[in-house]
Amino acid sequence: MPRSPWAVLAFCLVAAVAASAQQATFKSGTQVVSLFATVADSGGRLVADLEQEDFEIFDNDKPQELVFFQNEPQPITVVVMLDTSGSMTGSIELLRAAAEQFLIRLLPEDKGRVGAFNDKIEVSADFTSDRDDLVGAVHDLDYGNGTRLWDGISAGLDELKGIEGRRVVLVFTDGDDTSSRVGQGTIVERARAEEVMIYAIGLESNFFDGTRVVRTKPDSGLRRIAEETGGGYFELKKSADLAPTFSRVAQELHSQYVLGFSPAVLDGKVHKLSVRLKRPGMTARARRSYLAVADRTTDGAADARR
Repeated sequence: MPRSPWAVLAFCLVAAVAASAQQATFKSGTQVVSLFATVADSGGRLVADLEQEDFEIFDNDKPQELVFFQNEPQPITVVVMLDTSGSMTGSIELLRAAAEQFLIRLLPEDKGRVGAFNDKIEVSADFTSDRDDLVGAVHDLDYGNGTRLWDGISAGLDELKGIEGRRVVLVFTDGDDTSSRVGQGTIVERARAEEVMIYAIGLESNFFDGTRVVRTKPDSGLRRIAEETGGGYFELKKSADLAPTFSRVAQELHSQYVLGFSPAVLDGKVHKLSVRLKRPGMTARARRSYLAVADRTTDGAADARR
């Protein structure tokens, strides 16, 4: 089974944990649930200089001892899925330029693929760290009608299967799903079980469909999926805000904290997670649940360090 950074940290972390007097030393076989947290102050500015003692983690509302903490940038493997349906015709060049702003901010250790959804689904051939190749793939994306939003995210999840380390889907759309074969609920369940963070950017837009001007609004389910998995959700009213928002996502992904705790119960059920900060005026965003299955919380320690 592929290792995951979300729910698996084990004896490979022992050396890192033992090196700090404030972190608990644990034996090989100890199972640790890990999560990535984004912290912002009251003005929405990212906060990247907190210490372990600033955080509290709750599993089903019960406080947990923090046994692992790291605040260094973690490599990501990301699939960027873009809506290239007919409603985006007037904004497609701005969308391409915005996606480029995200891709050029990937770190050398990061890897990515680029895809599109409309009435079809397409994804670039291979994961790569070559930002020029990724930018080129954005310009090769095709157009179509319809918005297979959930199928597009599902395709991103498919491509991340078997990939070690931290995994992310970044999705953009300006409309509701129209014809997907999978539903929103399936995406939430898959993202939770497969431990993939989903970031979503939505745009309100207007386009002429041949007979009248149509106003679109991003699917309301995007917010739920992003919040459930610990990713961010951004809903925009102006296409000019696309580039700064894609840049913000890149900044967030490289400014997150890794937190870990040893669960008291592995009962095969979905557990509620929450992260709180002791410092006033700051909020933490992280995944809201995990699947407490023993065979998923084994021997994946190195992944959070990749």
